[in-house]
Amino acid sequence: MRIVILGSGRGSNAAAILEAQQAGRLGRARVAAIFADKPDAGILALGPRFGVRSEFVDPAPFKTKLEGEGEARFIAAVNSAQPDLVVLAGFMRVIKPGFLNAFVGKIINLHPSLLPSFPGLDGIGQAFRRGVRITGCTVHYVTPEVDGGPILDQASVRIEPGDTLESLAAKVHAAEHALLPAVIARLSERD
Repeated sequence: MRIVILGSGRGSNAAAILEAQQAGRLGRARVAAIFADKPDAGILALGPRFGVRSEFVDPAPFKTKLEGEGEARFIAAVNSAQPDLVVLAGFMRVIKPGFLNAFVGKIINLHPSLLPSFPGLDGIGQAFRRGVRITGCTVHYVTPEVDGGPILDQASVRIEPGDTLESLAAKVHAAEHALLPAVIARLSERD
């Protein structure tokens, strides 16, 4: 299974995937490429570190969504890697129908809450401010509805009385780093 990872930030979830691959815990999946929508995104440094192609793809003209010329550039870049699975790992853009239709049933996302609770931006902060006792993370298929696609798996994280937003974020990120590679490994073993 060939995987393409899309990200916007430091790439901790992409690193977890690549480390799982290096340790033999990614099933039959292999990362073929990493693409970022920001030229200075930390995720791009993972390519040389793990021997994987990594490139900036210009997402213009829009700042928060993938549409128009930017969408066309991303479709071409992802297609060039011939993916069986596209993993959104901290990719901070709304995916539109053109991209979805180019990779039907092949796009998954990692979200930092137990969906359907707290979709959209700042899932960890939303849960913390709401005062729930359990939150977590979700891996789901991407559909036109933001964070509304079919759920593949979830991991729960207990919010303890002494937790701060920072300590909760660290616990959720640790859960993400275990969950996402495990889901990819399971998907790679399907016939």
